[in-house]
Amino acid sequence: MAVKTSLEDWVPRTELGRMVKEGEIKSIEEIFARGYVIKEPEIVDYLVPDLKEELINIGGVSGKGGGKRRVPIRSTVRMHKSGRRRTLHAAAIVGNENGLIGFGVARGKSAREVIEKAIRKAKLNIFPIRRGCGSWECGCRGHHSIPFRVMGKMGSVRVVLMPAPKGVGLVVGEELKKVMRLAGIKDVWSQSFGDTRTRLNFVGAAIDAFRNLNKMKVGEEEIKRTGMVQGAV
Repeated sequence: MAVKTSLEDWVPRTELGRMVKEGEIKSIEEIFARGYVIKEPEIVDYLVPDLKEELINIGGVSGKGGGKRRVPIRSTVRMHKSGRRRTLHAAAIVGNENGLIGFGVARGKSAREVIEKAIRKAKLNIFPIRRGCGSWECGCRGHHSIPFRVMGKMGSVRVVLMPAPKGVGLVVGEELKKVMRLAGIKDVWSQSFGDTRTRLNFVGAAIDAFRNLNKMKVGEEEIKRTGMVQGAV
């Protein structure tokens, strides 16, 4: 297994980290199966070296002509007795494009700091998702879509994800396409309710939908019909 060079000097701070570095745990699937909590992002780097990262455009700056250009960093200012204090916010998605996804939100004083914190948090929140082909129009029993309809919520925003047949593509909002690509979903339909311009809640609702997908109890017949897989790495 190819491991990032920077991990050679990694000194684990938790028992799980020690088990991973010493080879007692060889895959991230084993961590999920045993119910361990990941408290070091290096564990994910070690076990999933092909992990990819994306930033969600949650901020905006004024553009030419009065429009607004979307950017990954959101800035908020509050008044304090010592003067104005500015706080930066960032949201990141990580995934291996094959059934793993993680979402992290962070705040800080510098852009570099807040982005790094968001990516670290996304790695700590990584989880496997169920994939399959729940579309009656397709029935290929592959894992290019999701096995059934599911809804997620964050704040005032609700997102409904629905299985789609092969070739439909990602019929979702622009920011959700990043989530679907990193999760390994190639075909899906969606509906959204609420103020989806609040992109943090919009993406968070889709992540909640994936978590709800994992909570649903499914019988053996449904697994066979949809070709469902969970957390393929």
